[in-house]
Amino acid sequence: MSTGVLVRRRTVDGATALRGGGSWRPTPYQCAGFLFFLTMTLAFWRVPLCCDAGQHAAVVERLKDDLLHPRHPMADLPGAGSPYYSPYAVAQGAFARWTGLGGWEVLRLTGPLNLLVLVTGLGRFVRVLTPRPWAPVLALAATALLWGVERAWWSGYLNLMSMTGNLPYPSAFAIGLAFWAWALTGARARGTGAVRYLGPGGLRPLSGYAGLGLLYGLILLVHPITAVAAALGALALVAGWQRRWSAALAGRWALTGAVALLTAACWPYFDVFALAGDTSVDAMHRRLYLDLPGQFGLALLGLPALLLRARRSWRDPLVLMFALDCAVVAYGWVSGHYTYGRALGLTLVPLQLALAVELAAPRPWPVWRGLLGGAAAAGAVAGLLTVHAGALVPPAADPVGFRRPPDWPAYDWAARHIAPGEVVLTDGYYAVHAIAGYGPNLAAPAWPDAALDERERLRRVADVRAYLDPASTRALRDTVVRRYTVRWLLLTPAQRVPEEAVVVAWSRRTGEVLARVGG
Repeated sequence: MSTGVLVRRRTVDGATALRGGGSWRPTPYQCAGFLFFLTMTLAFWRVPLCCDAGQHAAVVERLKDDLLHPRHPMADLPGAGSPYYSPYAVAQGAFARWTGLGGWEVLRLTGPLNLLVLVTGLGRFVRVLTPRPWAPVLALAATALLWGVERAWWSGYLNLMSMTGNLPYPSAFAIGLAFWAWALTGARARGTGAVRYLGPGGLRPLSGYAGLGLLYGLILLVHPITAVAAALGALALVAGWQRRWSAALAGRWALTGAVALLTAACWPYFDVFALAGDTSVDAMHRRLYLDLPGQFGLALLGLPALLLRARRSWRDPLVLMFALDCAVVAYGWVSGHYTYGRALGLTLVPLQLALAVELAAPRPWPVWRGLLGGAAAAGAVAGLLTVHAGALVPPAADPVGFRRPPDWPAYDWAARHIAPGEVVLTDGYYAVHAIAGYGPNLAAPAWPDAALDERERLRRVADVRAYLDPASTRALRDTVVRRYTVRWLLLTPAQRVPEEAVVVAWSRRTGEVLARVGG
């Protein structure tokens, strides 16, 4: 019977100090990563939450109310099948129940946690790509700054400006997990590691492959579109670095995939595989494909480094990863399934990391590398001054008027009058995206959701518009109020207050009015 063998990497004499007597020195990335984490956390806490944050705060509120059977995130409807109820959201909801915090407060605390997963995952992945100590530092700078000279603001984008608003989203957590998964996949495919247990036949035990599959399954549940890019990255790493194949080894990688799919299939809140044919959100993602040069042009500074890697080996994982990601993004455009454009943020990562690894090479540099480094530095400065500086510099200390992150109004002034679960009728742009995050329900949800037939959502939107139409009759308004059990109106300054409504509060900032109707 064969036995496992413990293999240790030989250490050079004098390379390490005695465990008990050596002094610890932080690596360049530990220093840079800590400063980045601190700076971004302060910037994130300073900028008002906006955009999709109301949806995610609403998800936390519904799970806080009922962790096992939450209602629809934004409407007084059943929530079974909603993809927003991922393991990530359930953990947030459990934390909210335990602490008594509201959805908005939980998002504020989640942002730094996601940032920590991102920063550590990026550093770990780059260390698998190269032992050069400054490569992770340059990779962090490249992924934060080398995007474009126009603002790219979307969930899953890792630039400085976007992260000030998008850090608490599931996409940020999923991307951080993807970096960790790639690091573990790459180390396993490459056969690296300070100490590794080799089982019979020189193979690592099955538990490691199964655990990796569990991680990929979690990514799939937390953010499915990120999971597509994560799976392509894993494929690129295995195809590029796994040199010696056998039936047993192929079976172990198949186990990783099987465990990932099984993990996703066993999640009780929604069927993630049913989302593959869902086209309800494709239309809203079409704008992802607009102004690609302006939003992503600076990332092309990494193309020479990536082409150099391709010249050395077409099986280079970063080369394969970039090609596969581009294919997915192109498929989204050609097929009209524009949701696949969400992979654009991770499509830039191979370019940015290839550039970072190349510029971390020891000196002396050849002329071409010096020119590439100068161009990258100029691009980073251009990106910082044209897009990202406004995310870091407080308005009071802004000498030139940098472009700032979105500054959305808060609705705590209205929420304090509305009991959790009561229905609000509104079509104000900010209100319809934010008010459900405080606990109320909307008559018409702002976003499509698999838990609600899209035709029903559009019918509700039409009823809200009919109610708010200046030509609407009292009978029509009463019908809408009874149909959706409306208790409150949240009206913009341009909308008239119906005669049957009673004004309760108004916002000094926006001029919006909260009025009570029904009951």
